[in-house]
Amino acid sequence: MDEIFLPHLQKIEPHAHFTFSFPIIESSLGRKYYAKVGSFSEREQFVGEAESLRAIHNAAPGLAPQVLAAVGPDDSAATSEQPYFLLATELHVYKSTMGFGFHVPTFCGATRQDNNWHQTWEECYSAMIGNLLAKLRDKGTFSELCIKGEQLYRVIPSLLRPLEIEPVLLHGDLWSGNAGIDNSSGQPVIFDPSSYYGHNEADLAIARIFGGFPRSFFEKYHEHLPKTEPVDQYELRADLYELYHYLNHTVLFGSSYAGSALRKMTVLIGACP
Repeated sequence: MDEIFLPHLQKIEPHAHFTFSFPIIESSLGRKYYAKVGSFSEREQFVGEAESLRAIHNAAPGLAPQVLAAVGPDDSAATSEQPYFLLATELHVYKSTMGFGFHVPTFCGATRQDNNWHQTWEECYSAMIGNLLAKLRDKGTFSELCIKGEQLYRVIPSLLRPLEIEPVLLHGDLWSGNAGIDNSSGQPVIFDPSSYYGHNEADLAIARIFGGFPRSFFEKYHEHLPKTEPVDQYELRADLYELYHYLNHTVLFGSSYAGSALRKMTVLIGACP
């Protein structure tokens, strides 16, 4: 494995010696690298993650690890450098010129997100929800969830069509397990993204579900980026965005999350008759 990474590292630091203790690689000049390795069957997932990290680095240099190389005979490994970190709100002001979506598929957990470009957020989010409902139908064990899910196609326009927003870069899976603090700088870092361009509020959803972010985080966040109008629908939009992750966790982990997804659907359908 060392010989796969070494030529790329020598281009970055030609006078350094490297110590390999995977996934960490240390250079004699004091820099640290993180090596992430996968099989050929995971290639598309690694490409999605690498492109997400590149986009985040372009939006907010230092907020996420910088991808330095995709290496190996199958391009199945990526090496990233520990960066300095910036405020998360810089990410959510980085706008797309192509619309809502992303230029490659990305993976939220093991779920492939069939990203395409859409002119409206309503169309993009409908497609994302539809992708998950299709995966649940294929499993054949969540008929109640799928039948009720069809009613979301009138909820989504009701909540998202009134929004006057531009597509901004999202992490896509932003919870405490994908965030941390750099020990050397004390600054925040985010990793393992499944990026796309969408509504900034959608990026807060999974953090609310699983916790790990204090209430003050959301308060300070909205001091930088105020809640989108209509503000009185903010909590319903939060329910809609959380529903995506409950559905995805049902796809990934089964019935233990189906009840939460069904309860969110019931709230949304009842509030948007």
